[in-house]
Amino acid sequence: MELLKILTYPDKFLKKTAKPVHDIDGSTQDIINKMAATMYAAPGSGLAATQVGRDMRIFVYDVAPPTENRMLQVIINPVIAEREGIVISEDEGCLSVLDFRANVTRSASILVQGLDREGNPMEIQAEGYLAIVLQHEIDHLNGTLFVDHVSSLKREMYQRRIQKQLRQK
Repeated sequence: MELLKILTYPDKFLKKTAKPVHDIDGSTQDIINKMAATMYAAPGSGLAATQVGRDMRIFVYDVAPPTENRMLQVIINPVIAEREGIVISEDEGCLSVLDFRANVTRSASILVQGLDREGNPMEIQAEGYLAIVLQHEIDHLNGTLFVDHVSSLKREMYQRRIQKQLRQK
């Protein structure tokens, strides 16, 4: 399976709000399959279409540990319908934000609505790690990176480090 290129910060496409998917056809299924292969190869727990340069409200995820039976999940056109409580996601990272991890404030419990890969309506009530992954990926589809949730000082330090690395290339 062909792997897709994962865009990294500061690529401007990562700040784009993805467009809803209206036709779940063969090309959509192909993108989903390539996104899954890319996520597993990275390795990561989730991957949004915007991270691979696709303007589509789709993400794939799998929160099972790599040593257990993996169970690919797909959500198309997801929205967070309900939020409750606050939790700190400790040491959160991202495949598009290299060499940076931080604590991020997230909702403790969420209800996500969307479509499965066949276009059937679905809801997921989530808390814990699953809720964090779902919020992280939905943020991507809304043009928000997890570094947008950290203090401006930490974000500026990261931005300066990345700019320096890009100048040295």
